[in-house]
Amino acid sequence: MVGMKVLVGPAPLSPAEVVAVARHGAAVELTDAALEVLAQSRTAVEALAEAETPSYGVSTGFGALATRHIAPELRAQLQKSLVRSHAAGAGPEVEEEVVRALMLLRLHTLATGRTGVRPGTAQTMAALLNARITPVVHEFGSLGCSGDLAPLSACALALMGEGQVRVNGELQDAAAALKNAGIEPVELREKEGLALINGTDGMLGMLVLALEDLRDLLDVADVTAAMTIEALLATDRVFAPELHALRPHPGQQVAAARLVKLLAGSKIMESHRGPDCNRVQDAYSLRCTPQVHGAVRDTADYCATVAGRELASAVDNPVVLPDGRVESNGNFHGAPVAYALDFLAIPIADLASIAERRTDRMLDVARSHGLPAFLADDPGVDSGHMIAQYTQAALVSELKRLANPASVDSIPSSAMQEDHVSMGWSAARKLRRSVDALRKVLAIELLTAARAIDLRKPLTPGAATGAAVAALRVHVEGPGPDRHLAPEIAAAEELIASGALLAAVNKEIA
Repeated sequence: MVGMKVLVGPAPLSPAEVVAVARHGAAVELTDAALEVLAQSRTAVEALAEAETPSYGVSTGFGALATRHIAPELRAQLQKSLVRSHAAGAGPEVEEEVVRALMLLRLHTLATGRTGVRPGTAQTMAALLNARITPVVHEFGSLGCSGDLAPLSACALALMGEGQVRVNGELQDAAAALKNAGIEPVELREKEGLALINGTDGMLGMLVLALEDLRDLLDVADVTAAMTIEALLATDRVFAPELHALRPHPGQQVAAARLVKLLAGSKIMESHRGPDCNRVQDAYSLRCTPQVHGAVRDTADYCATVAGRELASAVDNPVVLPDGRVESNGNFHGAPVAYALDFLAIPIADLASIAERRTDRMLDVARSHGLPAFLADDPGVDSGHMIAQYTQAALVSELKRLANPASVDSIPSSAMQEDHVSMGWSAARKLRRSVDALRKVLAIELLTAARAIDLRKPLTPGAATGAAVAALRVHVEGPGPDRHLAPEIAAAEELIASGALLAAVNKEIA
């Protein structure tokens, strides 16, 4: 998407625009409408700054220190001190795409005109995104309440020309990076430090990115399931639309219809049809695939609805209302996003679990309907895919741990002023690990099912599942004596991550 430009104004950003900027480096530009409302709201903040009555975030301290009135000559220092002290993250660096999503979403909130920052401050943030200057943000530091404070503060620090950033992967001081890009650091004024750090942007960005990945992985899961169904000589009669019309969950109907398409024209399936076929009651991991895959789809749709609402939000405290009033609020609390992040980790774990159960059936001679033990070339001498399934099991076990919700935890902070927090950032971080683990589990099912299908020769798979096998065979050899499996798992995972697997399959079912 190089060359694409995303316009940032008061209107909501779309998930596709977030992905374009975060993951594909699309440029951003503030709209005229954004610059207009930024100027209007700044006027209201400056009026409060000149007033004798203290106003939170403008002429007072923050959090538990909000009772102190700050003299005019100290207010710029107040904003700088806020950013410097709150950029207190620790642990590994967060991925570039997450930081870019975080910055874009904060820029959007600024562009709503509800934060009171100067237009130039927002334009500087846009300039950093366009120059591909990525502030160093650390894993730990956000409790998901009062915003993703430490991560956003690291970004605000870079706007000031302080801290560290990465440019083309190279670690640099922010001051040097901004100078090289011709960007003037921001000298923060009243309320601006607070406005730059008080939002749910990190957790929201990670939710949007996870949903983008999960949409493709759900389609991949249908493919690998169809391949396993073929390999195990299971029946496809249970996927008939009239059966799924009896239970009208939309995701279930999508998954069942996809399985019918994916299995169409399969000579393997045809080999055991007819009056002599007794395959009516397959194991649940085969027969109930549409119900499980469909429920994951429906959960993802719900979480996408939450993300859409948050993308339409202006999260800051205090906020500048259209009539010029500046009011405190609790919209920075991450609970709505945190719950969605936690919710999504549960069906991801279950999607991986059913894929692992399908894989295991192909390796067991008692349940695989004629396939060699562990799909080994010479069982006993060779171990086949025995330990690949162990790897799946380890990943599924990890996914079950990751499904434990972060949002049920709350550690009070800021001298009990912030006495209930969402832990949404933590929920988002573990969701990213969940998505990554699911991709690996599906890669192993893909490898195993392709091998099992090859072992059914001279019977041939359907066009769609056959295309999946052919796409894999470009990178991984077919059945034979034991080989080093780790590189083959990695190759299958890359085939999924790159979109090449789905592209090959979709040509056959379009």
